[in-house]
Amino acid sequence: MDIQIIALFGAPATAVIALLYGIYLSRKVLAEDEGSEKLQKIGNAVREGAMAYLYRQFSVVIPIMAVLSLVIALTLGIGTAVTFLLGATFSAIIGYFGMWIAVRANVRTANNALKGLNPALQTAFGAGTVNGMLVVGLGLLGVSLIYLWAYFNYSSFGPEVVAKQATDVLVGYGFGAALLALFMRVGGGIYTKAADVGADLVGKVEKGIPEDDPRNPAVIADNVGDNVGDCAGMAADVFESYALTIVAAMILGGSLFGLKGVVFPLLARSGAILTSILGTFFVKAKHDKENPIDPLIRGFIISAVAAIVIFMFLAVYLLGEIRAGYAAVSGIISMLALLYVTKYYTGPGEKPIVEIAKAARTGSGTNLISGLGYGLESTFFSVLIVAATIFTGYFFLGFYGISLAGMGMLATTGIIMSLDTYGPISDNASGMVEMANLGGKAPAVTASLDAVGNTTKALTKGFAVGSAAVAASSLFSTYFEATGLTSIDMADPKVFVGILIGGALPFLFSSRLINAVGKAAFEIVEEVRRQFKEIKGIMEGTSLPDYSKAVAIATRAAQRELVLPAAIVIIMPILAGLFGAAALGGFLGGVVITGLMLAFFMCNTGGAWDNAKKYIEDGNFGGKGSDTHKAAVVGDTVGDPLKDTSGPALNPMMKIVQIVALLIAPFVIQFIGK
Repeated sequence: MDIQIIALFGAPATAVIALLYGIYLSRKVLAEDEGSEKLQKIGNAVREGAMAYLYRQFSVVIPIMAVLSLVIALTLGIGTAVTFLLGATFSAIIGYFGMWIAVRANVRTANNALKGLNPALQTAFGAGTVNGMLVVGLGLLGVSLIYLWAYFNYSSFGPEVVAKQATDVLVGYGFGAALLALFMRVGGGIYTKAADVGADLVGKVEKGIPEDDPRNPAVIADNVGDNVGDCAGMAADVFESYALTIVAAMILGGSLFGLKGVVFPLLARSGAILTSILGTFFVKAKHDKENPIDPLIRGFIISAVAAIVIFMFLAVYLLGEIRAGYAAVSGIISMLALLYVTKYYTGPGEKPIVEIAKAARTGSGTNLISGLGYGLESTFFSVLIVAATIFTGYFFLGFYGISLAGMGMLATTGIIMSLDTYGPISDNASGMVEMANLGGKAPAVTASLDAVGNTTKALTKGFAVGSAAVAASSLFSTYFEATGLTSIDMADPKVFVGILIGGALPFLFSSRLINAVGKAAFEIVEEVRRQFKEIKGIMEGTSLPDYSKAVAIATRAAQRELVLPAAIVIIMPILAGLFGAAALGGFLGGVVITGLMLAFFMCNTGGAWDNAKKYIEDGNFGGKGSDTHKAAVVGDTVGDPLKDTSGPALNPMMKIVQIVALLIAPFVIQFIGK
């Protein structure tokens, strides 16, 4: 059978299989019992807060996307504008429905914890897998639909024309996905950390009450934040990396191998989706005493090994170039290496975590210093892995090899996103068990699920940063392809200035987000203090706090800061382009270099401070309530906006500047020159 026909129908069919599997799992999760009336009341409060936040965010974002699509239609053509809207729509659907299922699975996970480990694990991971299937299913479906459109409109001109027409408008798809992801990341990140910091500073430090104590007026906002940041934000973020690596691989593959080079990424992605589904069947706890991390890792390894087999098979028998398989497999190996480094520097009980916790015995200052030291160290080794990935991909197949390495890193996205969304679901479930005073097995089961969830969230952040860097590098390579540049001269003052300004952009971008979290957290702290002071009986448990106030403050703060960071990211590459294609190339290189390093540093440092605090809460170095614990809470508070707001938001930022550069490249070459 003709390979074009296989790709035309095989890829979208696989995407539909992923979506149908997600629907099946959704129905299975929703069939579970929500538990007691008290548990349901808590679950409803979190659900209503999360969905209200999303509605507010979309009311701000939709008009912006509509105006941008009109501008794109007038300047770049209707086809690019349509694909821009398609990418944005799919990204929004993933963020919305990923969170929709998460805020319904958390209460069911809490209730199933009364039955034992496996029922609770199956509910949390099953709902997480829904998110994973949305990401890979819609990611592949969008690209497949664009390819189908090109086929039915241009097939009479030959397969090469079909490939070119498809890849010409695919950049719009990536831009829409990336920009929507930036909005989700920025808004969700500000919300979740403003609520978290506000709740911790008053509840833990000033009042000495547990993290999910129902007496804390910010506790519901904190639980809502887990979902809007770690479910909606992360899903949209990884989706656009997933989509962009396909786009880059198809564009570069078409120029190198013709039709086969375009089709290979589509079929490789199709096979990887099936391997992710396969891996989910092996995530089952054998008994209540088993560490939940074991079945999760088991499913992940099976998925990764199966993906390696499929990539090598397609490279040999479809592309006829085994080096393509080597490049893709190098990405899978690099992803595993990144997960290992992230686990070492942020994982519970690892040497850096113990040392950071130990440093808290002499105060918050030494805790902060120790965390900064290990965070900087982790950045070096993480960047080495990314550099090795890029070099290895280039060694095998040039720029196309880099894009295939990026595809390899994202081969197990389906199950990786399952692990990520599992984290906030289990975190919420643990808090709900505490707030509802559930007894029996529930506290121990949700505590073990939550502990593993903290690890999986940290690991997936490392995965997201690494894959974003390789995706940005693929797009950087595509920019050279689009402009006809073979190199840029750093001795050229315009190029060097471009590198400097590009390198400074991630710092300006991050400062906006960190300051936004600080301002919002200040408002929440003031509100929580006011309620403890004015509402009599909160501490005694005879009166309930007004949870809605903190939710409203966090929501307003998130919406205030949505537009300016996105505007900066879109405008800056356009301004850099006024100095020529080479200067813009230098600007893009500067963004990737410092953006990558800042993202690793922020995510790893924040994760290390968080788990150092949890290590103390487990009874080490004085345990909860001790001066050591209070010092560690300060470290965790400083790290919160780094690991959950500005650090992850750098992922879509790095890619948006590359896509904007690709979109304006023809104009730069025509009117300004190289």
